[in-house]
Amino acid sequence: MLKSISRLFASKQRSVVARARADAATKLRLRFDPYYHVVDSQQAGMVMTAEGREVVMMCSNEYLGLSHHAAVRRAAQAAIDEWGTSPCGSRLANGSRAYHVELEEDLAEFLGKEACHVSTAGYLAQMSALSSFNRRKDAIIADKSIHASLWDGARLSGADIERFAHEDMASLRAVLAKLPADQPKTVVVDGVYSMEGHVASLPEICDLCDEHGAALVVDDCHGFGVLGREGRGTADHHGCTARVDLLTGSFSKSLASTGGYLAGDKATIEYLRTSSQQIIFSAAISPSCAAAARAALRVLRAEPEHLGRLWENTRYFHGLLTGIGVDTWGSPTPAVPIVIGEKERCYFIWKSLMDQGFFTVMSIAPGVPEGKDMLRCAVSALHTREQLDRFGDALVVAMKKAHYTPPGAR
Repeated sequence: MLKSISRLFASKQRSVVARARADAATKLRLRFDPYYHVVDSQQAGMVMTAEGREVVMMCSNEYLGLSHHAAVRRAAQAAIDEWGTSPCGSRLANGSRAYHVELEEDLAEFLGKEACHVSTAGYLAQMSALSSFNRRKDAIIADKSIHASLWDGARLSGADIERFAHEDMASLRAVLAKLPADQPKTVVVDGVYSMEGHVASLPEICDLCDEHGAALVVDDCHGFGVLGREGRGTADHHGCTARVDLLTGSFSKSLASTGGYLAGDKATIEYLRTSSQQIIFSAAISPSCAAAARAALRVLRAEPEHLGRLWENTRYFHGLLTGIGVDTWGSPTPAVPIVIGEKERCYFIWKSLMDQGFFTVMSIAPGVPEGKDMLRCAVSALHTREQLDRFGDALVVAMKKAHYTPPGAR
């Protein structure tokens, strides 16, 4: 009898585990296996070995191709020799290291902001930008396509969350107009949207923020190193850096490292150091990651040819896809969606490309809007014309196998 009761309670306690084991989405992912493929080695440029065969990486966010740059590698190795592998704790508890401060000073100067704080991950930096910057009874007004990290930060803040249609200034104006004038409010957008590749209309957004007394947070993970003077980002590209209250970004794209940053005026950054749980309770960024990011920033400024090649490849790739007739959702940037619009066909095209030696990532609803199921590509300065041409040929073959005719096909 006692054993039966014990088993009954144990069963109830394990209902969450049972739910996880029975999850349909996970079973579907494991069945079709589109994600978490293992890359065994990296060769020259964007060529990898995955599961025993050579593939060309077509979805890495390594826009400038600096992760194997000699100066970046030397800096990371030297930092380990000097500082060890980790600070082994948070900066509040264990203190900042000189390499944290040096990187923050360099980033603040480059971005045109008074101060900067670097975090272990871009995701944490984006969460920090909203979770403590805003409070209960505030309003956060978000473009519907912002990154998941920003949504998490918004929910943690306890503020009222309002959404406006993606890149729709009339929708943003309408949302702002309905809110009480005296309610503290923050507008949040991506500088470059990672799935769509769209560039935020920051001048118009800044005007609306000024009109309604709203703070502005811009997640520039995919704009940093890509847009603006020397790659200073989307705000610099639009000439409105001073009008953005918080700039956030990550090191895992153009800076060839891992980590993230928040940049703004000194008072705001110090407030976040006091208030943000993501900052207070997270281990500090490692010596090698900080050194790699700082070295990559120096390379970005000293060797503009990397940014030049990125944009040469971007223009070429967009032209190639236009010739094929695929829908790239109007992206003007190195983040390039190939919109298929149907989950099943999207999968078959992805699979065919993988079989032909091209590593892409499939993004389907609800991760993207219904009808926008896509393959997400990203152009790098390391891609060769020959690789891009071969990808175009493979895409045509894949679409034919999937009985898919692109909307702009001649």
